[in-house]
Amino acid sequence: MVRYFLFLIATAMLIAVGPVIAQADNFQSWLTDLRGEAHQRGVSDSIFDAALGDAKPIKRVIELDRSQPEFTLTFDEYLNKIVSKTRAQKAAQKLVEHDEILTEISKKYGVQKRFIVTFWGVETNFGQYLGSFNVPHALATLAYDGRRSAYFRKELLNALQILEEGHIAPSQMKGSWAGAMGQSQFMPSSFLSYAVDWDGDGKRDIWRTKPDVFASTAYYLKKAGWNDQLTWGRRVSLPDNFTMDGKDAMTLADKKIRKNLQLWVAAGVRSADGSSLPNANPAARLVMPSGAKGPAFLVYSNFDSILDWNRSNYYALAIGHLSDMLK
Repeated sequence: MVRYFLFLIATAMLIAVGPVIAQADNFQSWLTDLRGEAHQRGVSDSIFDAALGDAKPIKRVIELDRSQPEFTLTFDEYLNKIVSKTRAQKAAQKLVEHDEILTEISKKYGVQKRFIVTFWGVETNFGQYLGSFNVPHALATLAYDGRRSAYFRKELLNALQILEEGHIAPSQMKGSWAGAMGQSQFMPSSFLSYAVDWDGDGKRDIWRTKPDVFASTAYYLKKAGWNDQLTWGRRVSLPDNFTMDGKDAMTLADKKIRKNLQLWVAAGVRSADGSSLPNANPAARLVMPSGAKGPAFLVYSNFDSILDWNRSNYYALAIGHLSDMLK
């Protein structure tokens, strides 16, 4: 009876371990196929092995990719979380501390200093939280998983190219579970397109070299159409029963209808405190993140440049709000 019981335990263990072994074998086979594609991108075996030689699917990465938040933050909750007084004070300190290099970068790329610091603060709390995941391993997990495999496979190959170019060592390529890297939290594709070697040492180091971080952020925004003659937008007050061209405020916001600023003024729109809007005439559109009964914002083209970085209105408004606190 004891032998039979032990036999049952052993059989159960084999059944349980079998899928794990199969998954490991399949992953290794997948890596072998990836190696061939990496070779075509100019990635050497030495870099491939250093980056992925001991890689295994990371369970936590899959959990994070598939998890849904238990609740959705309201705009006010999100804003209070992202734009705290502590972060605003620290941003003001960083603006002064790095004024010389920020001034140089701002002039070259045409992006106001306060926005460069704001992105830095929101993304990684001024370089304090870069993420603890091994980026090649995390991307390999997501590329192998299958849910968005094509996208993450391309990003993994981009990451391997970055390693081949020598910008960072494989063991130091840390980032988020989804592969966003460095103090500016660039995906590998964004790194290849926008990262800048400002200090001229041959490495585009967005992990440790602040001038490279600042310049990379500014260059990204420049390529996204940034205009340093404009701010991002402003909170506004709408008259009761507001309409324009027969459309109510939510329709105007949802359809992203742009009008020159003075047309909004003529329709009765004022600054949030009731004062007049600036005597300028850039194209502007309404954003109403909390619906018809919530706050209203008129935003300019720079707001869309922020959205190019992160497609969330909440995020873009938080960037704008924090940057205003640094004026």
